Amino acid sequence: MGRRHANGARGRTHVDRLPRPRKTRKFHIRLHAARGDDERHDRGRVCRSRTDGWGLTTISLRRALSTPSGKSRYVRRLFSRIADRYDLITVVLSYGLDRRWKRRLIGMAGLHRGARVLDLATGTGDLAFLASAEGKTVVGLDITRRMLELAAAKHAGSGGPRFIQGDMMALPFCAASFDVVTTGYGIRNVPELTPAIDEIARVLRPGGRFLSLDFDRPDNRVVRAVYFSYLTVVGSILGLLLHGDPDTYRYIPQSLRTYPGSREVGRMLKARGFDWLVVLPVLGGLLAMHSAQKAEDGNR
Repeated sequence: MGRRHANGARGRTHVDRLPRPRKTRKFHIRLHAARGDDERHDRGRVCRSRTDGWGLTTISLRRALSTPSGKSRYVRRLFSRIADRYDLITVVLSYGLDRRWKRRLIGMAGLHRGARVLDLATGTGDLAFLASAEGKTVVGLDITRRMLELAAAKHAGSGGPRFIQGDMMALPFCAASFDVVTTGYGIRNVPELTPAIDEIARVLRPGGRFLSLDFDRPDNRVVRAVYFSYLTVVGSILGLLLHGDPDTYRYIPQSLRTYPGSREVGRMLKARGFDWLVVLPVLGGLLAMHSAQKAEDGNR
């Protein structure tokens, strides 16, 4: 703003033909009995919200984003709440160009025959399915269960990606498991960038590629102010129309205010073993694409 097994089976999700998850991390999707269930899982405990079932109305957004744990809880609840409207929101906020940008990103990946692809913060699976359409082995990972359910239902019977619930900061895969890692609107939403980038570098093979698409912070202060105002106004309208709450999408401009920006992300990638990097501005810097290659020596 970022998901059950593709055959719809209940129980633990798994990834065919890929390395087994590390034993210390187990991810599976638990299905609630009813869609309106207001239970949430937090560090293995089942809790209940005191308010709207999502725990959003009692949380100060700025305060929530000030700590990694606060941001993690807020993001998980928010995306669980908006999952059913996620595709519509993405189209509106990307000016209808989201699919074009995602096709371009996959085109930049240079996928070869037999490539193994991991799509992080997969959301409803758009990037994962674009990659799998070329016959690649693709895994879509997301922390939000409802997103994975929608991704599986959206492309049921396509024989496409496998979906697994997990955390970008602690990926359940062995080192050097993938040739390509992608993410759309995922880097900005991760609670801590450093462990997430470390994990991306770890699961990529030497010479593997990382590609990302996300909103960015324009360099020009006037443009940035207008852009944030646009996101605030449009987000308020969408929140009111779709959820009856104009504050639902306040997270988007607020997350950009705390986001270090595409250049800093690029510096972090280089510092963690990526020796080839392209940062491509989109729409005059309102968004950015990253394309980076892990060093062939595999030091990371």
